[in-house]
Amino acid sequence: MWGCGWLNGTGLVEELPACQDLQLVLLVLSLLGLLVGVPVGLCYNALLVLANLHSKASMTMPDVYFVNMAVAGLVLSALAPVHLLSPLSSRWPLWSVGSEVHVALQIPFNVSSLVAMYSTALLSLDHYIERALPRTYMASVYNTRHVCGFVWGGALLTSFSSLLFYICSHVSARALECAKMQNTEAADAMLVFIGYAVPALAALYALVLLSRVHREDTPLDRDEGRLEPSAHRLLVATVCTQFGLWTPHYLNLLGCTVFVSRGMTMDAHYLGLVDFAKDVSKLLAFCSSFVTPLLYRYMNQSFPGKLRRLMKKLPWGNRHCSPDHAGVQQVLA
Repeated sequence: MWGCGWLNGTGLVEELPACQDLQLVLLVLSLLGLLVGVPVGLCYNALLVLANLHSKASMTMPDVYFVNMAVAGLVLSALAPVHLLSPLSSRWPLWSVGSEVHVALQIPFNVSSLVAMYSTALLSLDHYIERALPRTYMASVYNTRHVCGFVWGGALLTSFSSLLFYICSHVSARALECAKMQNTEAADAMLVFIGYAVPALAALYALVLLSRVHREDTPLDRDEGRLEPSAHRLLVATVCTQFGLWTPHYLNLLGCTVFVSRGMTMDAHYLGLVDFAKDVSKLLAFCSSFVTPLLYRYMNQSFPGKLRRLMKKLPWGNRHCSPDHAGVQQVLA
């Protein structure tokens, strides 16, 4: 998957010690992500979803958004081995940009990325509403569930609209409707604007408003209906993590789109550099699938209790060691 022929544009650089060390480091990171990150992501995302669904009565507004992100994380964790283990990444003939395999697997990847970004942005906005206007039920669990449904619907519509561009870039010019749509740059531009720019601005705006409210604490902050203080720390950590790990992926899409739209041609050196940046950005994006549930596990105070209640309902959760009555009598004697 990893190559460093982009260092000087010649084939001899592959034999340099620096290139071999770089390949080894990146290969180790990829294997760690697959052998550790994927199982951890699948396990913790599944536990997050099951524990919250089992304790629906105690779910709060942030819990609904984290369940939404956990479902997207499950999809990303399932797709990670296919994306990261593809031979030579996009240079594999079966995995080329126009191939059916690439197009089919690109849909759930784009849908999951959109759901993760918009869930994070809406979590920030609803957290501000809950903090500034408590007990108004504008950011209630009931409303949040409907909002998450619209998020998945909008992500599917956006992904299928960009899918048209991918399909039309693969078919021939016989179809008149596709004759003017035979490029993937339009699809990438749509994803960058809708999937990154809009939620990033919304999350940034919400964090600015939250910082103002945090400096202007009132007696309402002691209201029992307010969110617990740890929810604010979890929000900030989640926003920084999600956008920090997904920003390289969208910047790579934006750079390729701008470069191609200007009609510039890339030699082998820059093509290798673009492929390398694409591989690194994809690896960081998949890391979000297991980092976010770990943040939720260790920063959410109510999750351990929900997890214990879930374990008690499992068949092996009620198995207890039978007391040794003889031993008890001896101790008492």
